[in-house]
Amino acid sequence: MNAKMLPIGVDDFKKIRTENFYYVDKTSLIKDLLLNRGEVNLFTRPRRFGKSLNMSMLWHFFEIGTNKELFDGLAISRETNLCETYMGQFPVISISLKTAHGDSYEFAKNELCTIIANEA
Repeated sequence: MNAKMLPIGVDDFKKIRTENFYYVDKTSLIKDLLLNRGEVNLFTRPRRFGKSLNMSMLWHFFEIGTNKELFDGLAISRETNLCETYMGQFPVISISLKTAHGDSYEFAKNELCTIIANEA
């Protein structure tokens, strides 16, 4: 039996799409962001509501050299003009603040600086 797994605690879009996890298609978010542009987009959700997974999905969509097959069969793949124009066309900087914590402001600040330096 080859049943799909629940992606509890998995926030990597590529892993979910390639390793037989269930995935609720949220790729229409990409279309919404592209058609309803804002100078800044703020994603506020409670803990465990998929913010990191959505950011990973966006990263995989826009990043140069992306594996376009990750989006096969998903809602965004039916938006051929948007996919041709935007998918895999941009360098993406992705920084998560999940690990920037500590017992003091200075320690957390140093952690954040390390995260930014590693991405750069």
